[in-house]
Amino acid sequence: MTKRAESMAENRAKLVAAARKAFAKKGYAAASMDELTAEVGLTRGALYHSFGSKRGLFAAVVEQIDTEMAQRANEMAKTADDLWQGLLAEGVAYIRMAQAPEVQRIVLLDGPAVLGDPSQWPSQSSCLEVTEQRIKQLVSKGILKPMDTEAAARLLSGAALNAALWIAASGAPEDVTPKAVETFLLMASGLLEEPVDG
Repeated sequence: MTKRAESMAENRAKLVAAARKAFAKKGYAAASMDELTAEVGLTRGALYHSFGSKRGLFAAVVEQIDTEMAQRANEMAKTADDLWQGLLAEGVAYIRMAQAPEVQRIVLLDGPAVLGDPSQWPSQSSCLEVTEQRIKQLVSKGILKPMDTEAAARLLSGAALNAALWIAASGAPEDVTPKAVETFLLMASGLLEEPVDG
């Protein structure tokens, strides 16, 4: 990596870190780009050169947090006893992360308002592909009913995302989360070839 490329990567990282704090504390609309750039010793020109706009910087912050959420959810899936429990653990982990104030403010409240439909974000698309691959495996093993795996992945992912959006907008995340998790698990169990004994 050239010295210039290193410097640009450093500046990008500084701007994303500062923006993440500012967006979490003040929200997208109230965050000042002048304050943010001054805090890290850069100019607005550096911000626009790296991200094109405030919205571009916000998109980079959302992608960073959403990617971290996906990684944490994937780690939860790996600790499960089997592929099915892993799929459930991943969805539940994503739902529970909606209790974090930073996730609520940046990803779930401001994110859709600024960037549009979350299901169209690049980070969500990659999560959807992973979910569909897992569902294909579960169908092929006879654990899940025969079904359109893309539809199942979209609906399962959509249920987790909408549960997270509900938690973030609720004003009482600690009350809503257990209800969201319980209902997500009940809905998902409908995909099983053999019902789980209660």
